This record gives sequence, C-alpha cells and structure tokens, in this order.
Amino acid sequence: MSQRWHKSKLFNKSNKIKFSALSNYWDSKVLGDRLLRLFSLTLILLTVCTACAPPAVAKDRSFPEMSLEFLGEYQLPKMNFEGAPVGGLSGITYDPKGISGATSKAYRFYAISDDKSENGEARFYSLRLDLTSSDPANIRLKKVAVDSVTTLKKADGKTFSWGSINPEGIALSPRNSVFVASEGLTHASIPPFVGEFDLKTGELRSNLPIPKRYIPDASDEEQQQGVLDNSGFESLSIDPETFSPGGLDPFRLFAATAAPLMQDADPEQASKIRILHYIIVDKTPQLVSENLYQLDQVPMSLLNNLTELVTVGGGQFLSLERSFGLSGYSARIYQVAAGAATDTSRIKSFKGTMAMVEPVRKKLLLDLSELGIPLYNLEGMTLGPQLPDGSQSVVLVSDDNFDEAERTQFILLSLKKKN
Repeated sequence: MSQRWHKSKLFNKSNKIKFSALSNYWDSKVLGDRLLRLFSLTLILLTVCTACAPPAVAKDRSFPEMSLEFLGEYQLPKMNFEGAPVGGLSGITYDPKGISGATSKAYRFYAISDDKSENGEARFYSLRLDLTSSDPANIRLKKVAVDSVTTLKKADGKTFSWGSINPEGIALSPRNSVFVASEGLTHASIPPFVGEFDLKTGELRSNLPIPKRYIPDASDEEQQQGVLDNSGFESLSIDPETFSPGGLDPFRLFAATAAPLMQDADPEQASKIRILHYIIVDKTPQLVSENLYQLDQVPMSLLNNLTELVTVGGGQFLSLERSFGLSGYSARIYQVAAGAATDTSRIKSFKGTMAMVEPVRKKLLLDLSELGIPLYNLEGMTLGPQLPDGSQSVVLVSDDNFDEAERTQFILLSLKKKN
C-alpha cells in the first residue's frame, strides 16, 4: 500500500487514527501445549494447598524461541524493464525450485508491483537474488537482478484496464500459480479481491470468496462497511507445512487487511484488523475462520499498518508492521501465535469493548530502526532458502511508490529457531 493512503476520508476526519491488522491459525500442537500448561497449573495449585510453598512460574510455551539477525541490504537501481519502470514492489514470495544452471548461490523470488496499470500493465517480476558467500560466517546479499516480468490478465486473457486492480500481496502456491491480493479502490467502486493466477501465463484462474463485510457499501462519505480506500488486502501467505507435490493436497492460505474495516475503525484507537484463514481445496476454496490482530501504537506516526504476514509453521507467524512519521519510516517484526485466538467471523464490528475476544498473541522480535541503516517503505516479506549455517533466511522488500526520492530496498535476515 502506498503511503498516500492517508488521503482517505476516514483519516481526514481524525488525525488520531492509527491502523492495524490481524491473523489466525488453529494448531493441535498449540492446543496440546495449552492443555499441558493447564495440567501443570493444577499440579502447582495442589502443591500450594498441601505444602503452602510458592509455585514456580511456568514457562510460556506460546512462543517457541526464535531470533532474527540482520545480514545485509541491497538497493535496486532505478530502471525500466520491458518498457515499464521497475517499482512499487509491495509483496515478495520465494520459489524453492531455485534457478537451474546457476553456478553461484542464486535464488528465485517473485515480487508483485502495485502498479494499477498506470505506468505499465499490472505485473509481477521474477527476481534473482545472489549471496556473496557460502561461508556461514560471511553471508551477505550481493545483488538483486530482474530476470523476467509476467503480466496479470483476467480470465478472458485480457489485461486489467487502468485503475481496475490494486495489487499488493503475492504468495507462490504448490500448483504452479501465485495468489495475488488486490486492495481495491473504494473511491472508484473497485472491490478488493484475492485471485489465483497462472505462474507462466499470468491468467486469472479463480477468485477466493470474500465475505460481504469486506466489500464497501458506498464509494463516498456514506460508506459504513468494508475496506477503506487503498487499505484492503495487503498481507498474503501460504503455510509451507501444507505444500505437497503438484499441489494435490489442500493447503492453508492467510490474508489480512492493512487497516481496519470501516465498521471496525475506532477514531481513538484504530488498531483492530481482521485476518482470513482459507483452506484451498481443488476448485472449492473454503473460508475456515477469522481472527483479530492488534497493531502496536507508534507515537508521532502518520500511518501505521500491517504490511505483511508470513507463516513459519507450527501455528506461528512473522508479522511486519510499518509506520511513517516525522523521522521517516520505521518497521518492526513480531512473532505471532494464533492458536488460542477467538474466531471473529460472526462479529459485525470491533468498535467498543472486546473483553470476550482473544486476539492473536505477538512478541517483538526485531525493531528494524535499530539496525543503523536508512529504512524505506517496507511492505513485503517472505521466508527464503535455508542458509549455509542451517538457519532460515527472511527477505524484505520496500515499495518505492514510483518516487525518485525513494528506493527499492531488499533486506536479508537470518531466522533461527530453537527446537
């Protein structure tokens, strides 16, 4: 989502608004852990009653130990590729099949441009990321190159007309396709959608069912429901644990909005976002549940959004929260546990007290403003290949808004998990 989102009518009504997002996943292991904690607590209480000794504090098992380490950055030079500027990269996803015939440590990623068919056709790029060394102690991001571009097309094979699509998120599926999230354009009566596109041809295969509560009921000041202008679906992720050869087995997909829905936005504390959890089954995708994600408040910020959500297995996510204020951009990555979160799919509005709703839990892993490098408009994040030291790579990308003063920035991190 471009930083220009703050021109929306809701922001103009109150400069106190800060937006947020949400996520969900139900995992039997997490449930087992919760039951184990309950059993342990019972034993502790029994001990207190019989021995009058102070109970030991049980370890919080909701968050398996994780850490993120900064390995480097790369800024893509301004360029044109096949007649259109390379920019607006708002989502990124890793292709584990790699690059055949590569003689160095090179890996393939796909990145979606948020171009609304204004500077060129709506499109996604195939990127090649090169690492500097296979030495575990000296892993760096050497270079990013654009290999090819794929135009997004409607089901009839025609390209999307100007302003008819607002692509923000991308996720590679196990069946030779990518899912693309479009925020929609409320002012132009263009609804949000999540579609599956052929990886090679770029043609639309099908759209996921979107609940009515996400669809704007008006395109002007009369709007009472649905996503805000330029603030719809931005986070998109497929659970790697549900991948199967050829994509024959069902897999899990998660989508989240960048900001609250109109009916959820509280002018005093707009930090409540919804996450959708789908099961993709052949040609009949099913919406399983929805959960509340609460965005952290950032002092002195003009915008504050959930820009990406990445599944890391075991009912755990990484979330990327990006903000912009007087000092420029900042971003934070959180570890998210959603196993105990309430299904909010039947809650019409998040306004007011939510005492009976359990949101997804989160824990700060990394404040990127502490890395000592300039930060740009970070919007995309994905798991990458396993690194030589055995850790999992994480790659972030920024949206330059097609602005000469901004940059397309790639950041390489190492994710370490303790078993």
